[in-house]
Amino acid sequence: MLKLLKNAKVFSPRYLGKKDILVVGDKIGLIDDEISVNITALNVEVYDFSNRIIVPGFIDAHVHITGGGGEGGYSTRTPEIYLGELIKAGITTVVGCLGTDGITRSLENLYAKAKALDEEGITAYIYTGSYAVPPLTFTGDITKDIVIIDKVIGVGEIAISDHRSTQPSIEELKKIVSRARLGGLISGKAGVVNFHVGSGENGIDYLLEIIRKTEIPVTHLYPTHMNRNKSLIDQGIEFAKYGGFFDLTTSSSKEEGIDKTISYLGYCFENKVLDKVTLTSDGQGSLPVFNQKGDFVGLKIGEVSSLFETVKKAVERGLLPFEEALKTVTINPSKVLKLNSKGEIGINKDADIVILNEDLSIDSVIAKGNIVMFEKNLVRKGTFES
Repeated sequence: MLKLLKNAKVFSPRYLGKKDILVVGDKIGLIDDEISVNITALNVEVYDFSNRIIVPGFIDAHVHITGGGGEGGYSTRTPEIYLGELIKAGITTVVGCLGTDGITRSLENLYAKAKALDEEGITAYIYTGSYAVPPLTFTGDITKDIVIIDKVIGVGEIAISDHRSTQPSIEELKKIVSRARLGGLISGKAGVVNFHVGSGENGIDYLLEIIRKTEIPVTHLYPTHMNRNKSLIDQGIEFAKYGGFFDLTTSSSKEEGIDKTISYLGYCFENKVLDKVTLTSDGQGSLPVFNQKGDFVGLKIGEVSSLFETVKKAVERGLLPFEEALKTVTINPSKVLKLNSKGEIGINKDADIVILNEDLSIDSVIAKGNIVMFEKNLVRKGTFES
């Protein structure tokens, strides 16, 4: 089936102007000012998206698709994510990971969930490993996991500078990154190591030392949660100047957490490193809730909807131009993860597309060339989703 999307303002994420887009199967076949086709002869579905905006489908490179949490006991383990939650958030590509809990959560379950999301209608990948060092693996070897297992594109999230980490040495981290790099070279995948960075005073000192004192390319190190504090952001800017990408987490149980994140986005833009910044939601992770006295009172679940909501708020508050903010959830993560057919509106790119209203609310979503949400109504749901 061919789909003709007409009359929308198109951001690739660079602004292309008002364009028509012809979707052929699961690819973008043509982009032009005006496309005319024989609708009847070619069996074309035509959609008029006047007064709307077309952007690439969002890439969320850090989601606990099988659930996260568990640090407060068995009852604090968060549930698996539903397909519909991802679609409503405009996410057409997701990377699943384990977190703290590599005991009651398994890589096998993570893999099965990624395959299920693929079958249900979006694109899903996973990281091998969890917080711990040595990392959990399928095959007993990081390199083998990346080379042999289709869904595995890297390792993570390995915890550093955090009381929940296994306190790995820099030598252990070097070996992990070098094995991931080798797997990437052999398989043509990213071979990236996603580092969970805690609020410890050492920050990403080990990662900076690795890129200064070894031959390992910086592109294989990918630290996340870098918006915990100003010190980490400054380290991230230094890291970016070596050519590395770093990630900010959007889910937060407090409004001031979102405010802080968008202010850091503006700071990165001012320091000319926004092209090296990604946003991820940490969706389905557990978020502690504290009262005004600072006492723990409960848990919430990280929401994938926070991903584009952060982009939207950064634009609405004048901290970033729309094109620049959009890069953090499209082209930038596609570069980190070597997903060359994603994150961009272009000919022969994957037909993963989000249609926005003029107020930047999500109107419709196309994944793998199929309409999965139309005018805010889910067309595709998970197998057991009501």
